Amino acid sequence: MIVRPTGLAGVLVIEPKVFRDERGWFSESWSEARYAEAGIAGPFVQDNVSCSRRGVLRGMHFQNPAPQGKLVSVPWGAVFDVAVDLRRGSPTFGQWVGVELSSENGRQLWVPMGFAHGFVATSDTALFSYKCSAPYTPEAERTLRWDDPDVGIRWPVTAPPLLAPKDAAAPRLRDLPPEALFGEGP
Repeated sequence: MIVRPTGLAGVLVIEPKVFRDERGWFSESWSEARYAEAGIAGPFVQDNVSCSRRGVLRGMHFQNPAPQGKLVSVPWGAVFDVAVDLRRGSPTFGQWVGVELSSENGRQLWVPMGFAHGFVATSDTALFSYKCSAPYTPEAERTLRWDDPDVGIRWPVTAPPLLAPKDAAAPRLRDLPPEALFGEGP
């Protein structure tokens, strides 16, 4: 597998080996030893899957307290996946990175604790997979506004995305209470 750093310390693009032939393809999506060598150590305690249609935007989500690291991938379809640095004191605080994840490119994104995460479906249907390092904790769930002009995410959408009510009402970064943010960065 190939591991590529991004512009945000700790956020990694992983390109597992994909074996393709006339039958389709095979890929190893997780190996404890191999991923630990890349700095992604478990344990993972919860796996989630969501299915979205084109134009659905899910995010920007994070938990604090009870933060989660997420190893995400798209076994079917395509998304534009985004992480935003919410670590106070980080040189990249408030900055974002976006990566196309698809069943064609086989990429994964490691989003460590301290980041908001979200994606928009760019294919007719997208199946999205999450491996989480901590369980979902509803009372710790927080959101960051998907279109916060101070963050400036350039989403690849031409029409307004379809949002959950909590995402449509999410606060801007400057309006998040200090206790919602994470401690010092790298």
